Amino acid sequence: MTTTTISSPRVLSQRTTAGLLSLFIGLAMVFTVGLSHVAAVHNAAHDTRHAIGFPCH
Repeated sequence: MTTTTISSPRVLSQRTTAGLLSLFIGLAMVFTVGLSHVAAVHNAAHDTRHAIGFPCH
């Protein structure tokens, strides 16, 4: 027996909201670290910033 599940608009809305919130938090973290002048934070994120093309020098 095969069961098909169809997402309701409410579930899709919640997933979209969660995805956008995650994207916003992730971008905020990258830019916060990217603009930080603390050496330990800078060095921890150095390679990641270069990998996504964010200049830090």
